[in-house]
Amino acid sequence: MNVYEKLMNIQSKLKAPKNQYNSFGNYHYRSCEDILEGLKPLLNEHKAILTLNDEVLQIGDRFYIKSTATFTDIEKGESIKVDALAREDLNKKGMDLAQITGSVSSYARKYALNGLFCIDDTKDSDATNNHGKGDKDKQSKKLSEAQVKRLYAIGAKNGYDAECVKKAVLKKYSKTKAEDLTKQEYDELIKNIEANPKK
Repeated sequence: MNVYEKLMNIQSKLKAPKNQYNSFGNYHYRSCEDILEGLKPLLNEHKAILTLNDEVLQIGDRFYIKSTATFTDIEKGESIKVDALAREDLNKKGMDLAQITGSVSSYARKYALNGLFCIDDTKDSDATNNHGKGDKDKQSKKLSEAQVKRLYAIGAKNGYDAECVKKAVLKKYSKTKAEDLTKQEYDELIKNIEANPKK
């Protein structure tokens, strides 16, 4: 069995449930540690090892952590690598610099592992299941008051005031108010805000 066959087998067998809970965002997620816990017995079974390495990169005036996940077949010495980048946010309140770097490293490692082992990190199916009501019903449903508040809170945390968020809603989705966003548009907007914090 070559390294690609071993990786394929592990990808198909790996179970990494979302055991962590974010009370602010009201969603479940998996951590880097959860993925590693699920991988260890499979790596042993397939005579393979996984290594994780970090490198600090400066791009412009921002610092990034580049994490590399390397899957190695110990029988033949063949390897497959996947990289992922995450940016340090120096405005994290309540964290010292070491904690910021550590959290960014963990985030980058998680996404390198996602890429290497084909882990889908989208919301659980229950979060998007329309229970037979149809796509049209799902798309037309308005956001809850809590979701709108969360959107503005995430915007503020990343340097965007309520007016900026409203402008983004109008410009990108041609909606007059945040409540009219679909769940998909809402998730996409939050992802974009978090990926592009205002300096």
